[in-house]
Amino acid sequence: MSLDRIILRGMQFYGFHGVNPEERRLGQPFIVDLEAELDLATAGESDRLQDTVSYTHLYRVVKTVVEGEPRNLLENAASAIARGVFDQHPAVQAVRVRVQKPRPPIRGSVVEAAEVDIYRTRDDWRQFGSTVVTS
Repeated sequence: MSLDRIILRGMQFYGFHGVNPEERRLGQPFIVDLEAELDLATAGESDRLQDTVSYTHLYRVVKTVVEGEPRNLLENAASAIARGVFDQHPAVQAVRVRVQKPRPPIRGSVVEAAEVDIYRTRDDWRQFGSTVVTS
């Protein structure tokens, strides 16, 4: 069975993630895309919010992670977002998370963005265990 997707693109936040002390002290913008895979057939027929996952709730998971505790790696931020989605939304069966750091501080280089793109299924999440992220 193929799953449907709820997609949030271009969510912008200000966070304090990175390995360099300057990134932790000054912060910088982050852009996040999220795709949550789930069955939307019932919601498509019923037109009721309770038959789907609210994109507002998905947004709050992302905001909590990106504006929350500093992390060294984009990989860790993306994984924390995926775990938060699975912890809070049992209907979601898979999630793709893209975390982008515009203009990363790479000495002597001009780089438009650094980005991590992960895809996790609910089975992956069970394998690594859950860490609750509250909104």
